Amino acid sequence: MTRGATGIAPRRDGSPPRRPSVRSPGPRPAGPRPSSLRGRAPGALAGPIGFLALLGSVGLAAPAAAETVRAAVASNFAPAAREIAARFEAETGHRVLLSFGATGQLYAQIVQGAPFEVFLAADAERPALAETAGLAVPGARFTYAVGRLALVSREPDRIRGPESLRTPEITRLALANPATAPYGRAAVETLRALGFAPGSAPFRLVQGTNVGQVFSFVHTGNADAGFVALSQTVPPTRPPPGAPPAGSRWVVPETLHAPIRQQAVLLRPGEDNGAAAAFLRFLRSPPVREMLARRGYRTD
Repeated sequence: MTRGATGIAPRRDGSPPRRPSVRSPGPRPAGPRPSSLRGRAPGALAGPIGFLALLGSVGLAAPAAAETVRAAVASNFAPAAREIAARFEAETGHRVLLSFGATGQLYAQIVQGAPFEVFLAADAERPALAETAGLAVPGARFTYAVGRLALVSREPDRIRGPESLRTPEITRLALANPATAPYGRAAVETLRALGFAPGSAPFRLVQGTNVGQVFSFVHTGNADAGFVALSQTVPPTRPPPGAPPAGSRWVVPETLHAPIRQQAVLLRPGEDNGAAAAFLRFLRSPPVREMLARRGYRTD
């Protein structure tokens, strides 16, 4: 039989060959194409929605969103607070905004409605007042450190003990405002215990708003000596630019002044902020307590 160019044999009666009919495949049935599952393991889900459904099916949850903690911190605790905040941020992903000042000034801002969520004071009085006034969450107050007072000078041999206050080398003595700064109040108590009556001391008092400013007065030479927090004089605290690399100090015995119990409290604006509560728990953790001990605080 002879075939044409098309490869289809002609009919016996000589009429053109009948072409085979081609059926339309019709509409594709609903559902995924068979090829879309090619290469997938049995039971695998395709696409991001399927992945999230898989997470839900095995009980996993996405991590909570990072939050911000607004903390009011006493000036003496500034170096330690910066280190603690950096560690907390690295471990949790939360952010900590630190505001420093004298404890009394910070408390006045809290009373006036400042949106602080955590208060790290340099005394126990103001956190207790905040709790009594309904500005703090009841039962959230605790002592996070006991501070030590130190008499310091930028000159290596100027401070040898309390007797140095009676030498002509100290004519300007700096201390923090005792009305708002607990370390300033401790300095006044120390001077009285050493027998220095108001108006009869051989030096002139230079008053700073907080111990941070007193520290600056001493290291810039605007005061011959000053009462600061011991934590400001130990590594890794660094003096301001231009300050000499070494100085002298006398650590004041705690018997010369009332204990400087520094308390922390969760304030009302932070009551529903999980990061604020987590920051206070972190403040009480063993690694932080060890760091505070190295910085000159007692944590018992």
